[in-house]
Amino acid sequence: MGIAFAAPKPFRQYPGVEYYDFDLPADYQKPAEWTFARLMYPTIGWGNEWVYGGTTWTIDYPKADRHVAEMVRRLTILDARSVEQPVNLEDDDDVFYWPWLYAVEVGQWDLTDAQAAKLREYLLRGGFLMVDDFHGSREWRIFVESMQRVFPDRPIVELPDDDQIFHTFWDLDHREQIPGAQFLYSHRTFEQDGVVPRWRGIYDDKGRVMVAICHNMDLGDSVEHSDTPQYPERYSAMGMRTYLNYILYSMTH
Repeated sequence: MGIAFAAPKPFRQYPGVEYYDFDLPADYQKPAEWTFARLMYPTIGWGNEWVYGGTTWTIDYPKADRHVAEMVRRLTILDARSVEQPVNLEDDDDVFYWPWLYAVEVGQWDLTDAQAAKLREYLLRGGFLMVDDFHGSREWRIFVESMQRVFPDRPIVELPDDDQIFHTFWDLDHREQIPGAQFLYSHRTFEQDGVVPRWRGIYDDKGRVMVAICHNMDLGDSVEHSDTPQYPERYSAMGMRTYLNYILYSMTH
């Protein structure tokens, strides 16, 4: 009976903050060797509503996720699933089926102790978490409060330019701040007091990046709006390259 239930959760789609009913690609039921997994999490002030979608974990979802999957299909030999996978840390051992995990707007997340423990186990087993789209000192403090429950004994550090994560597929020596769609009307690359972009991370005992932290930037918007003519191409290109480097790094380290 245990073997019968030992399988990943099937694909499901939730209403998002920006997209409520998004068309499914024709091949969405086709299995593949890699899937863009998106972390579902509690949002400060929203109670238990996060389990139904429509809260901050769904920002850019599912358009950005599917643009990344399409990019992986086109630019690598990886067989990527055309649709994403929302992952709830409370769904038994489901998270362990998805070696790549992405969380957005983590300046508003509020992990429980049990969720933090599950995420810690996932990462120490070899999983990879990329966090993105949070800005300024206030959101940084909120992010760290939950991340310290995940790893109270591991520091968050600046990723050096020579780290392999920046040189897995493209050489990303010359990175710049990647703004969200707000740039189209504000003409600012930053939000709140997050003027300086930060590429940070948490390492395991063997020197592998387990958590890649993109602070004061919005890579999700850069790929979500890669087909928006008004959004600058150079930001979309940098966002895509960063995602692809992180994805290939997570599969090879």
